Amino acid sequence: MNWTRTGKWLTTVAAALTLAACGNGGNEEETSDTDTASGDFDASQSIAVISREDGSGTRDAFTEITAVYDEDSEIDNTTAEAGIQNSTGAVLSTVAGDPVAIGYVSTGSLDDSVKTVNIDGFEPTAESIQAEEYPIYRPFNVAYGEELSAEAQDFWNFVLSPEAQAIVEEEGYIAISEDEQEEYTADESVSGDVTISGSTSVEPAMQAIADAYQAENPDVTINIQANGSGAGMEDAMTGANDIGMASRALDEEEAAALTSQPMALDGIAIIVHHDNPVEDLTVEQVQQIYTGEVTTWDEVSA
Repeated sequence: MNWTRTGKWLTTVAAALTLAACGNGGNEEETSDTDTASGDFDASQSIAVISREDGSGTRDAFTEITAVYDEDSEIDNTTAEAGIQNSTGAVLSTVAGDPVAIGYVSTGSLDDSVKTVNIDGFEPTAESIQAEEYPIYRPFNVAYGEELSAEAQDFWNFVLSPEAQAIVEEEGYIAISEDEQEEYTADESVSGDVTISGSTSVEPAMQAIADAYQAENPDVTINIQANGSGAGMEDAMTGANDIGMASRALDEEEAAALTSQPMALDGIAIIVHHDNPVEDLTVEQVQQIYTGEVTTWDEVSA
């Protein structure tokens, strides 16, 4: 897929207008009432770059798509100045509390606490991602190592059903194609525990699916641990879980050892504080910010 790295920076910064008037014996200064929150934003401030931790599927996908990760040298060039957060929620709260911050999160995890930036002129919507217009997106994968237990296999089948895929969409993600979906019939004979671990980005959708499954299958308990994509795949390879979750494509070692299947598609949204007037960035500008080539907001507005 060819990523389009063209875009337009759309921003409006209101300026204070001072009018000097001469009067008998003195001067009167008036200030325009056109000041806005964006007018108070100091674009010369250093950008507070917020990134996920090593092993995060969101970070892996983000750095590969934006070319922050250099495939030739196999080096992640995320700036050493970046603030590292270990969960989606931590990224959201950090950016929401810092007017000069920038971060990235799953589109399915977005809330009103932050502002979403368009990339190359496109919002991260289901429609723009399916049309391959919004450029920063990745698959949500589930995977397992050895043969699944009866209860784990039954849950796996449910995840790929139209019922579960409708839940995926309700949670703000993009369902897999209808060709990949399979009708599900509950197996009333199954019982026991199913252990799932992995991506913090996949976890909300997986939990919603698990809740629906357990309503139909009360004798099966689904235990979900959100410990990161890398940990989830490692757990699947070592047998520490039944099913692993990854918010990225599997690497060569994982793909060779595991059976995997996409369960959803997800965009990665670029987020800033509501006071930041930025509306649009290009993929190239995002790369420059995250590698430390660009360090202040006025550099990308020039």
